[in-house]
Amino acid sequence: MRSPHHHSPRNGDATPPPHHHHHRQYQSTVSVQKLRRFNWLILLLRLAAFCFALASSIFTVTNSRGPSSPHWYDFEALRYVFAANAMVALYSLSESGASVWEILKNATLFPEAFQLWFDFSHDQVFAYILMSAVSAGTALARTLKGSDTCTVSSAFCIQSDIAIALGFAAFLFLAFSSLLSGFRVVCFLINGSRFPH
Repeated sequence: MRSPHHHSPRNGDATPPPHHHHHRQYQSTVSVQKLRRFNWLILLLRLAAFCFALASSIFTVTNSRGPSSPHWYDFEALRYVFAANAMVALYSLSESGASVWEILKNATLFPEAFQLWFDFSHDQVFAYILMSAVSAGTALARTLKGSDTCTVSSAFCIQSDIAIALGFAAFLFLAFSSLLSGFRVVCFLINGSRFPH
């Protein structure tokens, strides 16, 4: 006689096979790995922006050839280039520290929503500031090439061009960082997480 508690499984009673749990765990592991790679990419971009912005600042502030030659601080556009790159260098360095924290701890330095919006908004602001400074510097460089300044002190103009070019490279890396931080904000708004699952 059959026990009243024993019955053959029907279609609706079948329990899910145990490998489904492993599949979900595998998906979670893949998401974590993708997030780590994504964070490493952001860190590399921020370090690159820091290096180029710092180099631009150094090239600008050391662009003096003696009392009789032009000085970088005599030109408003070059002062703007120096200030913008110095700010971006400091910002990129602090953001690199936050990225290292996120890679090591697998969590944002500040609450996630605040961190994502902070990164995206400040990336945008500093990118615009740096682009404006580089544009002003480029206009000045063109003006100098048509004047006697570059004839008297060609080294001054060459170093100014290098500083402006380095600032433009810093802007490009900061702009790419801004795209990735914007992507994280969109993912957070859609999924409630800074990276798609």
